Amino acid sequence: MGNRELLPTAVPAVMGVVLILLQENQWEGDRDPSLGKSERSDRGREILPRENQRQSIALSGKFGCQPYKIDSRIGREDKSSPEAVIEKSRLGDRLGEARDEARLGRLAVVFESGIPNANEIVLSNMTVVLDRVFKDVEDPFDFSPYHRAIREPFDYYMFVKRYIRPLIDFRSSYVGNISIFREMEEKLQQGHNIVLISNHQTEADPAVIELLLETRHPHIAENMTFVAGDRVITDPLCKPFSMGRNLLCVYSKKHMNDVPELAEMKRKANTRSLKEMALLLSNVPSILIKEFQAPFDAASVDNMRRLTEHAGVPGHIYPLAILCYDIMPPPPQVEKEIGESRVISFHGTGVSVAPAISFHEIDAACGDPEESKMAYTQALYDSIVEQYNVLNCAIHGKKGLEASVPTVSLSQPWN
Repeated sequence: MGNRELLPTAVPAVMGVVLILLQENQWEGDRDPSLGKSERSDRGREILPRENQRQSIALSGKFGCQPYKIDSRIGREDKSSPEAVIEKSRLGDRLGEARDEARLGRLAVVFESGIPNANEIVLSNMTVVLDRVFKDVEDPFDFSPYHRAIREPFDYYMFVKRYIRPLIDFRSSYVGNISIFREMEEKLQQGHNIVLISNHQTEADPAVIELLLETRHPHIAENMTFVAGDRVITDPLCKPFSMGRNLLCVYSKKHMNDVPELAEMKRKANTRSLKEMALLLSNVPSILIKEFQAPFDAASVDNMRRLTEHAGVPGHIYPLAILCYDIMPPPPQVEKEIGESRVISFHGTGVSVAPAISFHEIDAACGDPEESKMAYTQALYDSIVEQYNVLNCAIHGKKGLEASVPTVSLSQPWN
């Protein structure tokens, strides 16, 4: 996975962790168990009423579990200001406006987070973002079907983490069932594959998962591989963030025919990505996370199950819940031009996993194959809903660790 630190000797050095994001729609999930009453935007995403009751934290030399500092490895090669970079751009006034809005928004959020050198951090982060954007405009980067995170000479992986970290209020963030993450790591060490079926919140999902797990399971966090939709591998503003991920690059079925003359190319590219995914599962112990919008599609869940079973190594399927919508909600509608407005905030986040669910146990009880597929998908969905509701109670309901229930034990592993 690039020139990253070696894994412990007990873990295969080629271990990969694959996070599969089905980004046709993004599921925020309702804050009631039905998960189906939210008002939908033009993007088909469920948008909750914003309830960002922000709370500033005391000034501290630490942010979350890691001391916050600017790393020279993710800095710019030159000392040009963002304004100077904008002037050199061929992208016009729209990106300049997006820059100003984003910089002011991030400055307010980072000040609120309590980080002492907020202005320096925002200036550094925004300068790096713009530098990477314009570098790609001048010399566009093409993603291969299986893209490995670029770690040198510029460390895109660390850049993404440092961009997202100031948005997370670790004091009101939680991990559910940390012991099951430990179980999954043990299975990886035994050469097994792990599949996580999950909801999807925002583009920040990968970084949030990494940041919440990095103190206890840093090797899982750092070696994840994600599936990227076409926007995040073609939009100049998204590409620098995608370049810091291990990616399986796919085109969304929903937008396959948006440009008819490109449809066949997209299908062939997706076929290549599927082959890469199968090879990855067959050759290295991997974690795959496939994210859905409610209601879950039983055929897609079953495809992932069959892919896991045919990999030639033991595989286990777990339900995973993510709550991080508030820090970076998607815009209400797609803007085809670059530089779309985005609202960010400083907020608590959460991730939780529940015990693996066996398809064969459900199939034995049902008997009928189609009924079994539906029952299995429903079992995964119900577990995710339960976990999401616990995280929601802890974060938005402000119950904290007291929101734990017998099936979901919350903790803050960075404390």
